Amino acid sequence: MPSPAPTRFTLLAALRRFRGNRRGSAVVEFALVAPVFFALLFAIIETALMFFAGQVLETITQNSARVVLTGQAQSGSVTACTVSGVSKPCTQATFKSYVCSQIPALFDCSKLYVEVTSFSSFAAVTLPTHIDGSGNFDTNTSYSPGGAGDIVVVRLFYQWPLFVTGLGYNTSNLAGSKRLLVATAAFKNEPY
Repeated sequence: MPSPAPTRFTLLAALRRFRGNRRGSAVVEFALVAPVFFALLFAIIETALMFFAGQVLETITQNSARVVLTGQAQSGSVTACTVSGVSKPCTQATFKSYVCSQIPALFDCSKLYVEVTSFSSFAAVTLPTHIDGSGNFDTNTSYSPGGAGDIVVVRLFYQWPLFVTGLGYNTSNLAGSKRLLVATAAFKNEPY
């Protein structure tokens, strides 16, 4: 019996065979959709973590501001402000250490900045953004807890690192793919 005639390879014939073959179509479709799916998934996870960190920072700010509101930071009755057994009014460093004692493992205390400013009235409150024109964080913060009846604003700043920015989803407001998280508490000191 003679051998069948050899078929000539043509591009058109190859395309017909490829189009007719359905094996592996799911793999090809997944390869097309997977990058977009994973980019969206990672962006959602990163955004959720950032919002969660912001809420934790808000809670820490409210709890820390309470010691200023009640006059404990000014009188030195806060444990973190007691140095060598002697009660002294809190400084910015001792107040920051008090704040850091409340921070969970989610934050690195060395990247946390504390600002406490006092004003004579709510109308006089003006707050700087602490982001310069180059997108860098200005670390010059003040500490002035005020006296009884003063208006005080306590703010905590944290530079949250972002990782999904290379995939086209960028929520950074600082240079170096970071987001500045700011938590604020404004109140009138009690008459202590």
